[in-house]
Amino acid sequence: MTAPLFPLAGRRVWIAGHKGMVGSALVRRLAAEQCEILTADRAALDLRDQAAVNAWVAAHKPEAVFLAAARVGGILANSSAPADFLFDNLAIALNVIEAARHGGVAKLLYLGSSCIYPKFAPQPIPEDALLSGALEPTHEAYAIAKIAGLKMAQAYRRQHGCDFISAMPTNLYGPGDNFDPVTSHVLPALMRKTHEARLRGDAVLTIWGTGTPRREFLHVDDCADALVFLMKTYSGDGHINVGAGKDTTILELTRMMAEVTGFAGEIRTDPSKPDGTPRKLMDSSRLNAMGWRPRIALKDGIAATYRWFLEHHAEARGMGA
Repeated sequence: MTAPLFPLAGRRVWIAGHKGMVGSALVRRLAAEQCEILTADRAALDLRDQAAVNAWVAAHKPEAVFLAAARVGGILANSSAPADFLFDNLAIALNVIEAARHGGVAKLLYLGSSCIYPKFAPQPIPEDALLSGALEPTHEAYAIAKIAGLKMAQAYRRQHGCDFISAMPTNLYGPGDNFDPVTSHVLPALMRKTHEARLRGDAVLTIWGTGTPRREFLHVDDCADALVFLMKTYSGDGHINVGAGKDTTILELTRMMAEVTGFAGEIRTDPSKPDGTPRKLMDSSRLNAMGWRPRIALKDGIAATYRWFLEHHAEARGMGA
């Protein structure tokens, strides 16, 4: 394991976006670092307000910043409000990064998204695939804003000598995920779907497409651990992919989900429905070479997430779980 270049013990660490899935995981992970965790609720600090962000940083004097705040949403939200996704995410990145420079923050980690990569990127996706092709149109506005954020962190490093870095996580899941049947991503959507099918006693569960597309999933607590690892050990110009290093088919994922949720019926595919991108896997070899690897196996992570869903989600409790 690489020796820490930037130990966090005793430092004031601001988690921007601490109530989101990644931010919450960072709060959990940083509890072991003996640092002072700084947070600000949305009601107390609007990250889209440059003057307010400057004033907050000046008053609280963070030494390190994890920039995990973002406006996020699924395909419908991205397609119907592209201006909002561009404005809010650009403003958050611009304001926090500039305030960090102005306020003398020693180190900042900007959190990107795998959607920054081209729609037809090589598989596994290396870091240098960035800007090598057209983006997926359904989330183009969000992707452009996230690309601008990582380029801004890079530019501040080059022009101002700021120790600002960027990390690009793969598909994340875990406590705090979105389980809405319309807007959730595939893993939480399948979790809810198999859960409801079990409660109804369905004999058959049908999934869209052939079930052959492959997707990569990383537990959010593993992601938080990787981000802390990078904050402590990495100081470089290029962004770093954060992935699980392996992928699984949607059909395999559904079978795993059925086992965890207790659905015992037949699983069928519907090839008349679209499959989407055949494969989406990040190349995390740079991060692995630094000495970090994930610890939570997919099935174990799904089981833990299902327990969290049953305990915390109103819809799950309302279904009689």
